[in-house]
Amino acid sequence: MKQFWLRSFLAMFALFSCFSFASEQTDTTMSEEEKQYVLKLLGEWQAFEKKTGSIELPNGVATLTVPEDFVYIGPEDANLVLTAFWGNPPGSKNLGMLFPVKYTPIDPEAWGVEISYEEEGYISDKDAAEIDYSEMLQQMKKDTAQTSKYRVKQGYPSIELVGWADKPYYDQETKKLYWAKELKFDNSPDHSLNYDIRILGRKGVLNMSFIAGMEQLTEIQLNREKVLAMANFNEGMRYEDFDPSVDKVAAYGIGALVAGKVLAKTGLLAAAVLFLKKFWFVIVAGLFGVTKLLFGRKKQQES
Repeated sequence: MKQFWLRSFLAMFALFSCFSFASEQTDTTMSEEEKQYVLKLLGEWQAFEKKTGSIELPNGVATLTVPEDFVYIGPEDANLVLTAFWGNPPGSKNLGMLFPVKYTPIDPEAWGVEISYEEEGYISDKDAAEIDYSEMLQQMKKDTAQTSKYRVKQGYPSIELVGWADKPYYDQETKKLYWAKELKFDNSPDHSLNYDIRILGRKGVLNMSFIAGMEQLTEIQLNREKVLAMANFNEGMRYEDFDPSVDKVAAYGIGALVAGKVLAKTGLLAAAVLFLKKFWFVIVAGLFGVTKLLFGRKKQQES
């Protein structure tokens, strides 16, 4: 079975290195259905509307300033990348995604930033300096184990929170928080990376989540400050615009954002921790969303 995945990966690599050459070389390694599906995804990516510069997000509360080495795609196209390209379950209520221009979503080195917004009220940051993130990590591991049971029942791979890839850090001045989790899916020897940014606003929080593999941690750390600088709340929606006489105050603080309790409260925890970029040992299934097709073949070969 490992030989099949290796042949599929090599065929995919050849296919996107040189289309004419790959079409001759992959006939015996990929089925026609698989090749057509890969080509379909690439065509869809090329047709997406990609934006740079000043971009107001669809909900109107924040604006991105996207440099020329990144592109922004809207919610509909982002959902297609997350599901069809990267094999995630449907249901993401995102505001679009960011990608470095040097990659497409089907490149092995690809990573992206999923953007969303939660309007749960003004979040006090008074407890930020008092949080014990080591203790929090242990509870998060237990919560993830419970979520994993739900995933398996839905037909998706199990998930395990391995630990912090980057310990949480809150910038009191900019009201921006970031942390990174190392995740393991099923028995994959290659772990996934969830690198999260939260920007506090007057009425809620803007979420920016990197979706990548652990091997891309260094590249993401190098790009973190650039991505942090891209998003800011519009005037009237900024943290300092809070009016205690009229604005709602959230029932949780900074720690709850990191632990994911706010998502659990709103019923989104399951979706939030499901995001992965790909399974390197089953790259076609994870990357191109043909899990059922390939797993079905596996069952036939093992029977």
